[in-house]
Amino acid sequence: MKRFLATLLAVIATNMASAAAQTYPSRPITLVVPFAPGGLTDVIGRIVAEGMGKSLRQSVIVENVGGANGSIGTGRVARAAPDGYTLLVGIWNTHVANGAIYELQYDIVKDFEPVTLLADAPLLLLANKDVAATDLRELVTWLKANPDKASMGIPGSGSPAHLLGVLLQEKTGARFALVPYRGAGPVVQDLVAGWIQITFINPATALPHIRSGSIKAFAVTAKDRLTIVPDVPSVDEAGLPGFHLSLWTGLFAPRGTPKQIIDKLNTAAANTLGDPAVREKVAAQGLEIPSRERLTSEALGTLQNAEIVKWWPIIKAAGIKPE
Repeated sequence: MKRFLATLLAVIATNMASAAAQTYPSRPITLVVPFAPGGLTDVIGRIVAEGMGKSLRQSVIVENVGGANGSIGTGRVARAAPDGYTLLVGIWNTHVANGAIYELQYDIVKDFEPVTLLADAPLLLLANKDVAATDLRELVTWLKANPDKASMGIPGSGSPAHLLGVLLQEKTGARFALVPYRGAGPVVQDLVAGWIQITFINPATALPHIRSGSIKAFAVTAKDRLTIVPDVPSVDEAGLPGFHLSLWTGLFAPRGTPKQIIDKLNTAAANTLGDPAVREKVAAQGLEIPSRERLTSEALGTLQNAEIVKWWPIIKAAGIKPE
């Protein structure tokens, strides 16, 4: 009798989940951005939310939940009901680095369902306009001539900027303080104001300030230059060959979200990213939209696992800890 009841309940639950997936979405969706407004995750999240809302015919509301390198907002989504109404704009920080740095109350792989890759971007090495350097080699010379006098802003412990800051010190012998912030936006604000001297930040956040002349850009952390800032050399050209790191963002749902819902979300996101107007808007921010074959949920899961294998040993060897 107990086995019969258990089977009956399982069948009922399956049927209810299937019915819910067929009518999904029937109310607004919350898209959690686990960082402060103004950063890469926020920029791509708001662009995608607008397009997906039109495709799904429901509002997709962006909610910024920053802190602890994105782990606070990410943890909230990990604990959310797997019904498709709470989603996450995950990023390299939240779905690669944090698993090697923090004692998390969730698993960065097992507690999420990948939906789709959203965008990819290298970072820019930036400095306040008053720093006495005109290129990367002069910047390194200035840093080495002024040990422990400069500060590098980093949007969270374990962020790409944090890792690149540690590697820059190791590679050049320069010494400078690493100052954690709650997001890329506040980092750039203090860089412009001169409270910090250098940083690595995504192009979306940096571009307006580069164009206004309030900050300097010395290099792109990739083998090629970016079309939107063609005068900024790659790190290979600038004197740090192989100093590459690409910052990707992806859409994730809580573990157990029905496949029918994942498929609907994937289709809505892919349609959004395929819109020429959206592609133009994203490209203008220095971001690259992946090719169609990289937009499957399986492709995002494969990318995440490959990045964990690549970066965890480097992060652990660098001794990066929460601050």
